[in-house]
Amino acid sequence: MTTATPLDTSAELTAAAEAELRAELDDRYGRTRRGPRWGWIVFGTIVVAAVGYFGWTTVSQSMDAVDTDTTGFQLVDARSVTVQFQVTLRQGEPVTCAIEAQDAEHGVVGWRVVEYPADPAHTRSFSETIPTVAEATTGLVTSCWIP
Repeated sequence: MTTATPLDTSAELTAAAEAELRAELDDRYGRTRRGPRWGWIVFGTIVVAAVGYFGWTTVSQSMDAVDTDTTGFQLVDARSVTVQFQVTLRQGEPVTCAIEAQDAEHGVVGWRVVEYPADPAHTRSFSETIPTVAEATTGLVTSCWIP
């Protein structure tokens, strides 16, 4: 003869009852079952696109950049100065440079804009003599650009 025992709830729950109990507990304690987290996926996609965009604009701007270094100057006489400089830019591009001579008070006493043809070299060196209206104390390249 068998005696009746109290129900063992953990062993006797069916799958449907277990799902119902889980849903009831989730409801009671504010837990939710989530599918794919679409918000995070969209956010991640936007972040990856923004990083890609800013990366590309940085690279493309540096590819078009022109770097100049004044390597020296010589005062030829009271009315002229020779400036030596080098320009680094994309290969095969022409370049235009603005060169100026300054006096002791940093006033511009002479300037010149010079155009150079395209060249296969990445870095090129130049020397230009600038006529001045007064005695210069220095000469420098103010800027260079790809026309």
